[in-house]
Amino acid sequence: MGTMLIAGTVVLVLLGFGNHVWWLAAAGVFFLYLQYGRNASSSASGGASSGSSPATYQAYRKRRDQQARWERRYRRERPLEARRQERSK
Repeated sequence: MGTMLIAGTVVLVLLGFGNHVWWLAAAGVFFLYLQYGRNASSSASGGASSGSSPATYQAYRKRRDQQARWERRYRRERPLEARRQERSK
C-alpha cells in the first residue's frame, strides 16, 4: 500500500510541471502517508506481536498484562496441553 502511495505521489509531482496544483496534491498525499500510513499499516499487520516495541511504558505494561491473562486462561482451560508444553521446553 505504501508503494502505491509513493508511486501516486511521484505521478502527481510529474503532473505538477504542467499545473502546480498537482504539487499541492502530491504534498498532501505524502503528508497523509507520513502521518497515518506508516503507523496504521504496522498496527494492522500485527502490532506488538510482530516484534515492534510499544510506544510507551503504559502500552508495554498493558500488552504484558494481557499476554499474562491469556497464558493463565490457556493453562486453566487446557491443563493437559499446558503441562505437555511445559515438559517439552
